[in-house]
Amino acid sequence: MTAFNTAHALRLAGVMLAPLCAMIVGPAFFIIRMFQPGLIPPAFSILFFSYAAIAAMVAACIHADRNSDDLTLWDIAGGFTLMGCTTAIFSEPDQVTLLFEQLFERPADSPQ
Repeated sequence: MTAFNTAHALRLAGVMLAPLCAMIVGPAFFIIRMFQPGLIPPAFSILFFSYAAIAAMVAACIHADRNSDDLTLWDIAGGFTLMGCTTAIFSEPDQVTLLFEQLFERPADSPQ
């Protein structure tokens, strides 16, 4: 009976994690190709925190069980939060400032 529960849990984890992994690959590839190497950790941190917020909002909207033995969207949101915190730890404050300057600064010759 335990082998069935383990196989079922692994299959459920694969069904939930496969689309999430595919969802990360595109933006991660874009971040790696477009940003300077020093700006990648803060950009990944923002990406993971936004995914955590989306997963938490969806879990709250569908009333996902918080105390389930299986993998739920709350667990996914927690995993994204941990990854966001980890990448934020590896980035330095001056890198975050450079990232926001690069994202939101207008060129001098553009009309306002």
